[in-house]
Amino acid sequence: MTKPIEDNLEKIPVINLLVRFCKKIKVPGLQGMSLYHVLEMYIFGIVKGALTTRAGGIAYSFFMAIFPFLLFILTLINYIPIDGFQEALMALIQETLPPKTFGAVQPILDDIIQNQNNGLLSFGFIASIFLMTNGVNAIFGGFEYSYHVKEVRSVVRAYIISLGTSLVMTLFLVVTVGLTILYGIAVNRFKDEGWLDNDFFWVKFGTGALFVFMIFTIVSMLYHYGTKQGKQSSFFSPGAIFTTILSIFTFYLFSIYVVEFSKYNELYGSIGTLLILMLFVWLNAIILLLGFELNATINRLKRKNKAKIHIPT
Repeated sequence: MTKPIEDNLEKIPVINLLVRFCKKIKVPGLQGMSLYHVLEMYIFGIVKGALTTRAGGIAYSFFMAIFPFLLFILTLINYIPIDGFQEALMALIQETLPPKTFGAVQPILDDIIQNQNNGLLSFGFIASIFLMTNGVNAIFGGFEYSYHVKEVRSVVRAYIISLGTSLVMTLFLVVTVGLTILYGIAVNRFKDEGWLDNDFFWVKFGTGALFVFMIFTIVSMLYHYGTKQGKQSSFFSPGAIFTTILSIFTFYLFSIYVVEFSKYNELYGSIGTLLILMLFVWLNAIILLLGFELNATINRLKRKNKAKIHIPT
């Protein structure tokens, strides 16, 4: 695979200079493999792995799981002894969604809050766990269709791991919202004591940092437990760092697009908001797969190097 591709790239002006430059950069932990080899296998995996098709499947399942997941969280609110938790959760959801989309989601959330059956053993609560797990299982299924993944789990084992991962993600979200509330209380206390002048900046900075850390941890969890090979890499992986940075950058650009250029509402009316939300979910599914492909590429190169080392001479 490498030799024919290298020969073709050598014939292209400017590109051949970039190839030679990347070959000189050695990637730590890959026994002398260059940045070029990582990029080549990474791009090859994206092309051969039907990335957009997998992203579409993940986006559909994830979109279907969003409101069951929120039903699960909102049902737990009555059992969480933190004042203002519901308001903080709503603020976090509003910050997470693209501009102009929270108005379409808020009536659904209000309806869930007003009409939910608060029992932990109610049918709605159990169904929300099932649908929430389906969303995580779809993400793991998208990972296993990667060109670089050769071993897959059984259906039962995959679903059990998806259930455990979704519950841990829920717990981490609850903890993040709780820390956001406590952080806001601490900032207000410091302001009352005269230690802070611009409390708005510190509130935005602190909540933003907690939100980024939440994304990074959840993405790391998905990559680590998403496939059998995922545990071969460290929990906080290069793919998780790449995905977190790209997600923040994409959210910023997407917000500008929605506010300045998007005409969905003019073309489709109120349903345009849902189209924006679905597009946002699809873009994030692609970003999630791009980060996973980076981890899968590095793990495959490591396995190839280990196999070469253990071959008797």
